[in-house]
Amino acid sequence: MPKSLLEQLPEIVANGRKQAEKILEGLESRQRVRLQTRELVLPARDAAAQDWVTAQKRAAQREVFAPGQTSLLHNPQAMLGDGAQTSAAEAPWTNRLIYGDNLLAMAALLAGDEHTPSLRGKVDLIYIDPPFDSKADYRTKVSLPGVELEQKPTVIEQFAYSDTWSDGTASYLAMITPRLVLMRELLADTGSIYVHLDWHVGHYVKLVMDEVFGKRNFRNEIVWHYSGWNKQLQSSFEKRHDTLFLYGKTDVQYFASYFEQWESKDEYVKKRKQKVLFDSDGRDYVLSDAGNGERIKRYLDEVMKEGVVVDDVWHIDKLNNSAKESVGYSTQKTKELLGRIVLASCPENGLIADFFGGSGTTAATAEDLNRRWITSDIGKPAAMIMRKRLIDQESKPFLYQAIGDYQVEAAKVALGRDFRIGDLSQIVLSLYGALPLPPDVNPQRNLGHIAGMELGGKRGSKTLVLADSPNKLTGTATLKKAIAQRDNLMGGWDRVVVLGWNFEPSIGETITALNDARLEVLVIPPDLMDKLKKKGGIDKLRGQVRFSSLQYLTLHPVQRIRSTLNADEEALNVRLKNYVLLSPEAINLDDANRAKLQAVANAEPLALIEYWAVDPDYDGQVFRSVWQDYRGNTANDADTLRVVTHAHLTLPLKAGPRKVCVRVVDVFGFEAEVVSTVESAA
Repeated sequence: MPKSLLEQLPEIVANGRKQAEKILEGLESRQRVRLQTRELVLPARDAAAQDWVTAQKRAAQREVFAPGQTSLLHNPQAMLGDGAQTSAAEAPWTNRLIYGDNLLAMAALLAGDEHTPSLRGKVDLIYIDPPFDSKADYRTKVSLPGVELEQKPTVIEQFAYSDTWSDGTASYLAMITPRLVLMRELLADTGSIYVHLDWHVGHYVKLVMDEVFGKRNFRNEIVWHYSGWNKQLQSSFEKRHDTLFLYGKTDVQYFASYFEQWESKDEYVKKRKQKVLFDSDGRDYVLSDAGNGERIKRYLDEVMKEGVVVDDVWHIDKLNNSAKESVGYSTQKTKELLGRIVLASCPENGLIADFFGGSGTTAATAEDLNRRWITSDIGKPAAMIMRKRLIDQESKPFLYQAIGDYQVEAAKVALGRDFRIGDLSQIVLSLYGALPLPPDVNPQRNLGHIAGMELGGKRGSKTLVLADSPNKLTGTATLKKAIAQRDNLMGGWDRVVVLGWNFEPSIGETITALNDARLEVLVIPPDLMDKLKKKGGIDKLRGQVRFSSLQYLTLHPVQRIRSTLNADEEALNVRLKNYVLLSPEAINLDDANRAKLQAVANAEPLALIEYWAVDPDYDGQVFRSVWQDYRGNTANDADTLRVVTHAHLTLPLKAGPRKVCVRVVDVFGFEAEVVSTVESAA
């Protein structure tokens, strides 16, 4: 007879602790998880206004991000938030939006690196709103001009959700336990954590939290009561509340009493059930018990100023879809709800973390209330929504980061932590249909050939295949080496195929410049290791893996024009020309939706762009976006389904060439970049 959930719980918690302990033990190793900074976002959503770079109110911050100060930009604490307190030995702080598995994100935050100190014991408040309904629909609707597509979650997202619910509540608890352990490690001794759930898994998670944080550190079970539509009651009362469990890390937890203002004198009198009296000058008051049997006067105008202490039942409405703050995210919470949590449990300038970021309400609220923040999500749509929302809010500059070496971490899970990169290359070659070359010419085990002709003599089969490493960027050097091996190795080959995981931003330009018809560059599916884990082996996966072509961006010639009004300024004009989508086969669409997508891509390719940004002084390492546009940004135009295709930037005059980088993100979250070196302003 299978064990009940209650019987399984001790084992679930023990295994979760072991998983977290292995991560903590690996924090000092050379192979520790790192974060890659994909973009330094300096919000400037209005192209008609003077852009961020020349804005007087941020002149001091411009110095922080000046070209040449790369070391600061690599430091994820390279921006001093307004009023933030830092010691002389401590670098300023930069807020962070992280795309990827939160378990790996937390491991990277705990580890730190040569640019970033560990955040162990540094977080003042953690709020999480994890998925808690296994029947939730995680499909994403993508609106394009004249058509609406329905995209299923990426395979990475699907695996995350299916792992979460594969064995019902038991697997959900197995998912959440190690994450709660790492969250406790991140919390400051004075810190607090709020876990937002409902009746599906709420009180099972409370049992886990009692084990992780200690029953003595439980503070409140908060009931968030909200209004809703009346339903016909058949077998139960209507469900109209969620639950938030509040725990401290220690008994010295920071907490600020929170008061609500009375809406009116009538509300106060009605709730207190007291009689209103008037003194000789007509001033209204009530008689209240002082606690020792004495009755004292309480004037209502003074009572109204004092407010009422908030209890653990919060009557706050859910978000109305037509509300100004709505971003169209199904589980979006309100700023009113998060604001109450932040004001009560995080000091001003304190640090807040949300590892199930969703719509970004935690980060947006932290911006409003002068708190620092970190947020992450494994969903690409969520990451895109959060980035746009924070730009729209004109937030302080923030880092957009991703998990470094995600494929390596996934391979450790699928193949064991002792795997070698060569093992992974062999798997990739096999799934592409290539046989390995002999060891004497293939010491790294990353070269193969397409079966069809026997090896022997001077020549083997016609196609050479190179599987590049997941912990490096495939770029110019790799492609030139592959071409040289094609022409010289074992007497030469007719063509070479390079399979890459991660690519240099300028890879499209590199391929164009090489202009080699006998070179093909394909993308290894980023979810390959997750598929391997789920399918149970290479044989079951063979024939089901698609290696896709790269997406790429082209521009019209970038113009630099010296200002006729200000001798110290110049204008930069950037115009998008074309965008070629990554193979639609790699996107999780059914046939009907894929056909609709192809029609839009053929007719209006730039309509596929969700977001684009410009770095006018790209250093080749960190992309600093000082101008952005995105679909739905009505500051630039009234078209909510298209981006503007022309950027005009006013910049300080610069002698010599500018290295201009343009980055686009399409509606499915795929990125492309182009770098253009532009000579002095005319």
